[in-house]
Amino acid sequence: MAMDLKEIEKMIKEALPDAVIDIQDLAGDGNHYSATVTSTQFKGKNKVQQHKMVYDALKGKMGNELHALALKTKEN
Repeated sequence: MAMDLKEIEKMIKEALPDAVIDIQDLAGDGNHYSATVTSTQFKGKNKVQQHKMVYDALKGKMGNELHALALKTKEN
């Protein structure tokens, strides 16, 4: 089962309310996305910690409903 782009954005926003999120459906199949997430909550965290925050926001859907997510994070 594929995951909708809006659902991904909503889940990230719930965990990181100030996030600016840009998501692209790379293959048009609802399974392969690219996302850039910018948030003040990334301040003082390294890239691994920032990515973990985003993956945690997806509540276990990564690798299940969401097959692939190329992720970039930025501190705002």
